[in-house]
Amino acid sequence: MCRSIKTLRPPFADDVTEIDMHAAALQYVRKISGFRKPAAHNAEAFDRAVAAVAEATAELLASIEVRGAAKPQG
Repeated sequence: MCRSIKTLRPPFADDVTEIDMHAAALQYVRKISGFRKPAAHNAEAFDRAVAAVAEATAELLASIEVRGAAKPQG
């Protein structure tokens, strides 16, 4: 599923932007809904789903620990 979504965690991606997370969320919602662009009567629900998936993605990436990853020194 969603083979065009790239991995957004180290070491695959160092600097993940909101644009990256939104793009992945949009691709995911497109795939599961079957709509590339929803009809006007479904646009609000589609946009809410994209926002929710992007938010969950940001929370996940902020919470996971990648073993073996270099930790910032401070």
